[in-house]
Amino acid sequence: MKPTIRSSDLAHLAHVELLSPKPDESLRFFTDVMGMTVNDRRGESVYLRGWDDYEHHTLKLTASKVAGMGHMAFRVTSPEALERRAAIIDAAGFGHGWTEGDLGHGRTFSFSTTDGHRMEIYYETEWYAPPPQLKPALKNQAQRYPARGVNVRRLDHLNLLAADVRALRLFFEDVLGMRTTEMIVLDNGEEAGAWMTATNKSYDLAFTADHYGARGRFHHLTYAVDSREDVLRAADIFLENGVYIETGPHKHAIQQTFFLYVYEPGGNRIEVDNAGARLVLAPDWPPVVWTEAERRLGQAWGLKTIESFHTYGTPPIEDYTGPRRK
Repeated sequence: MKPTIRSSDLAHLAHVELLSPKPDESLRFFTDVMGMTVNDRRGESVYLRGWDDYEHHTLKLTASKVAGMGHMAFRVTSPEALERRAAIIDAAGFGHGWTEGDLGHGRTFSFSTTDGHRMEIYYETEWYAPPPQLKPALKNQAQRYPARGVNVRRLDHLNLLAADVRALRLFFEDVLGMRTTEMIVLDNGEEAGAWMTATNKSYDLAFTADHYGARGRFHHLTYAVDSREDVLRAADIFLENGVYIETGPHKHAIQQTFFLYVYEPGGNRIEVDNAGARLVLAPDWPPVVWTEAERRLGQAWGLKTIESFHTYGTPPIEDYTGPRRK
């Protein structure tokens, strides 16, 4: 498959809003078990961060009747990039318009993907300034190491579910200027998954086919730790706290990350993985294409992927009321 050339407009995945029907329990999970830090609150939302995230927050946790993703946001590389990319998105027919922003960031352009996922882009941001008790000894670190729970370091990526994977891939390539680094193509030619990057990381977001053909659902959010040993320790911490482990620790074949998946109390799937993901430095990187037969082999060391990983997303399908693939 021909490589795509990345635009320089998107800087990185900035934050994700998760919706929880059990906000108090979810908050305890992210602070006490994941080891994240609360930076602010507004209305029904709490703003949290990993200990080395440089912005005001990377997670906005909002009380809601059902679980799912409220929106995801990318920071862009300049004020000019914000105007340019917003114009491209609007011309393509996906824009919702401008807002004054939210806690931690300024003027924002809101839009939806082809599959209905809500997105935002912005440039003006608030760099995290730790209070005295959280000030690190090393000035090139955002915050003191919390020594609490899993101690997740930073936001890494998120995974979406899509009714039409190909249409969503083309949206991220042609409208947002991202690159595809790996993908799954079935024997009938249908695209079943794609892994996209806006940076030199091998991926910032991924998406796979929704088992039910539903549009705009959420699969998982991932925070990174430093090593495989940290992922193994996270499994012990989840066990001690009664957190259901869906699958892992194990190694993905696609992208080769070492993973562990759990559900937070509100029902959203959360991944902890090692931060040693591959870098893609080549500007003309050709996407790696995985076949149907290759994916049947399971994960890197032959572990069969658990069925719920293919079928479960949020909002749960019993609570989903939107359109489906025909």
